Amino acid sequence: MSGRILEDSPNARINKTILDRYLSLPLQENVVQATYVWIDGTGEDLRCKDRTLDFIPQSPSELPVWNYDGSSCYQAEGSNSDTYLYPVAIYKDPFRRGNNILVMCDTYKFDGTPTETNKRKTCLEVCDKVKDEVPWFGIEQEYTFLDFDGYPLGWPKNGFPGPQGPYYCGVGANKVYARDIVDAHYRACLYAGIKISGTNAEVMPAQWEFQVGPCEGISIGDDLWMARFLLHRISEEFGIVATLDPKPMPGDWNGAGAHTNVSTESMRKNGGIRDIEKAVAKLSKCHERHIRAYDPKQGQDNARRLTGKHETSSINDFSAGIANRGCSIRIPRGVNDDGKGYFEDRRPSSNCDPYSVVEAILRTICLDE
Repeated sequence: MSGRILEDSPNARINKTILDRYLSLPLQENVVQATYVWIDGTGEDLRCKDRTLDFIPQSPSELPVWNYDGSSCYQAEGSNSDTYLYPVAIYKDPFRRGNNILVMCDTYKFDGTPTETNKRKTCLEVCDKVKDEVPWFGIEQEYTFLDFDGYPLGWPKNGFPGPQGPYYCGVGANKVYARDIVDAHYRACLYAGIKISGTNAEVMPAQWEFQVGPCEGISIGDDLWMARFLLHRISEEFGIVATLDPKPMPGDWNGAGAHTNVSTESMRKNGGIRDIEKAVAKLSKCHERHIRAYDPKQGQDNARRLTGKHETSSINDFSAGIANRGCSIRIPRGVNDDGKGYFEDRRPSSNCDPYSVVEAILRTICLDE
């Protein structure tokens, strides 16, 4: 397996140890390399570029607004291509370390209006409206490793692995692949300041999951997007592709989701189960609107995944249940027993925009829209 990757992937062929010579070069005390990260016009892919600062920023508001070629990111015409980056969150850089930073950014058009894939602006407005309810979110991000040829990592090149069963949370070279990348990503997220809470191998071989949260309000979107950036960036170094496609392999294989756990302050108090049940009732009346918000193609990607099989509900019907992973909304057994806690929305796809998911949920359960 590894020999095939090393043979085909240009990134994996590069001698990584040479870079250490240059990363260890001393810099002046206040010199900072800042990597600006943003979501491009696909609503799924991330872009980045670097700039040098002559000071150590303490907050995003201190960072300069920057621009990029929006016509090369599906966000502008070539005749008027300048698109603007507004810093919104700062993270420590696990690649360059020291005072160097990663910067999550919003994107805006030349006239000051948000780009079509800037979902953060309206999400933040909603989060501000409901901040007194102290909404917490935790998102379970599933993803799949692909070999350089686009086939799931470790799968036979002219066939399929054994049926699903032994791979979930598995141990052993015949059950899990690329744990090195998973561990590298986990540690990098912790170093960066992302609120990553865990990771595990998933049901389909070469599929993994990491969890971000609990985060309050808008920070879940910032942290998840930056965690995705780190996943792609670290996989790049190994010469492996990490895909967030919600159904990377057709057939009798699990898809990939971004199960979203939701809790308000009232849900976390004694008797909060009643508020959870009220929220579920509200969600049941807005199923189609949520499906459109839960993947970048307004439900088309999820249609491949939400079939009612492989631990999913049907995309056409709303359902809820206790400890039922085949429902739209799952109330964990422990939450039901304790009478308080959170609920899990299992509908968001692995490639969803978390800002869109959070906004849709809060509009429904808190603003009654």
